[in-house]
This record gives sequence, structure tokens and C-alpha cells, in this order.
Amino acid sequence: MRAVVIREFGGPEVLEVAEVPLPEPGPGEVRVRVAAAGVNPADLAVRAGLLGAGALVPGSFLGLGWDVAGTVDAVGAGVSVPVPGTAVVGAVGGFGQRTKAHAEYVVLGADALAAAPSSVDPVHAATLPTNALTADQALGLLAARPGDRVLVTGAAGAVGGYAVQLARHAGLHVVALARPADLPLLRELGADEAVSSLDGVRVDAALDAAALGAPVLAAVPDGGGYVTVRPDAVPAAVRGIRVAAVQVQPDGGRLAELVALLDRGVLTTRVADTYPLEEAAKAHARLAEGGVRGRLVLVP
Repeated sequence: MRAVVIREFGGPEVLEVAEVPLPEPGPGEVRVRVAAAGVNPADLAVRAGLLGAGALVPGSFLGLGWDVAGTVDAVGAGVSVPVPGTAVVGAVGGFGQRTKAHAEYVVLGADALAAAPSSVDPVHAATLPTNALTADQALGLLAARPGDRVLVTGAAGAVGGYAVQLARHAGLHVVALARPADLPLLRELGADEAVSSLDGVRVDAALDAAALGAPVLAAVPDGGGYVTVRPDAVPAAVRGIRVAAVQVQPDGGRLAELVALLDRGVLTTRVADTYPLEEAAKAHARLAEGGVRGRLVLVP
């Protein structure tokens, strides 16, 4: 099969499409024929050697891709659900796999999958798993209560956008931060307040999807809560603020609930553009430029 791989760390130019063996599902695993796969910042970090650097063995290669939408092709021992032919979405966790979602087929745990949404096509569905799960798990760490004022930074991005929608659905008062040009989008997402500056912002807790750090902590009161999406950039705790970082974990059960929210219109998907596998380097370069609104998606 064809797969996007790296044999060394570097810029987008190190990406290549290689012919690799078709992966076989082991016990508890499922093989999915990939219809679409999102491109995430984590893909850029792995390619550059900033994440999972020890997983690349000299003379071998690594695969990329955390998000997948496709159809179950084969199942391993002990898997009764989903059955072959089922349309699914899932998040491919971990580092070090020789192939991941940026390929024609991917193998992942059956417990990482959920039935695909009925309201959107596979390209849009492929933008949901990792980003929505990250936002959801970050809000879980934040442990804000209904009515609390919660700041979401990077609110026009993929994780931040889902955080705004999920926080609003949970009854939180959402203060969303993004560039001035993105303020109308924040209101469409359901933010109670859309701001382009932290000046004068005071909240009970903050989900720092933009990893701004200390300036965001300044908006949080003594004993408040702060969660970042960058485990490598957690600011020092001050004034009794609870500081944490989310490290997203695949969770098919919760993903199924997020799919249901998507089908009900509580969550929305945004696709900026699609690329074939052979143009993965273009997708990486575009994402690295910044300012992409919606996800870039690879289509085998």
C-alpha cells in the first residue's frame, strides 16, 4: 500500500510516499481502509523530531497521521464490533508506528473507533477525532462548573473551536480569544464574548489552546484553573492556580458521544483544503505558515 513516511527528521521535504506492506490487525485491532485523514500540528512536530524522536530507528521509517475516517476492512482476534464494511472514525494514538493514518490503510485498536457521523462526509469527519477529543479532555481537566467564566485561547483553531462549542454546551460562559478578523467566527461558534486582546479579561479558568502561557495565567484568579495543550510548555503555577496539560488519549466511547453531538449540530467541522498523499509536503508547509482556519485533510 501507499503511505506517507519519514526516514529522517526535517522540513516538509523529508516526507515521501512509499510502498509498504499492508498492516495486519492483531488481537483487539481493526484495519481501516482510509477515506480521509486530517493533518495536525503533531504531525509537523513528529516530522521535525520534536515528538517521539527516539522512535525513528536508523535504516527504518515512521508513519504520520492521528485522525482517520474510513471503512473497516479486517478485524483481529477478539473483535466482534465493528464488523467489516462499517464506516468509522478514530484517533490513532502513540508514536513509533511504521505506518499511521496518512496511508491507504491503518491499523488501530477497536476501542479507539466510533461509527462515522451521518451528517458529514469522510473528509469533514476526519477533522473530528483528535481535535474534539483534545478539547473535551482538556475541559475535563479544567473541571469548570456551569456558569463559570472560561477563557479559550486560539479559539479560531481546530482544538479551540471545539473547546468553545463544548464549553458552551456544558453551560460555561465562554470568553474566546483570537485575531480581530476571526471574531465573527467565534460568535458563530457560540462564544459569549469574543475578544482579540487579554486586556481587562478576568475569568474563573482558562483553556490555553494557543499555549500563550503566563499572559493567560494573569487572567485567572487565585486558586483558579489553567490547562494547556502543550505538555512541553506548561507555565509555573502561581497564586494557587491549578496548572495542567492535556495529552490526548484515543477513546472510542467518548468519540461516539462527540459524533452524536456533531450529528445534532452542537459541533461543527471545518475543512480548509484537501490534498492527495503525494502532496503531503504542501499540506505540512501550509499548516506551518499559520493562519489556517479549518483542518487540512489528506485523501488517499
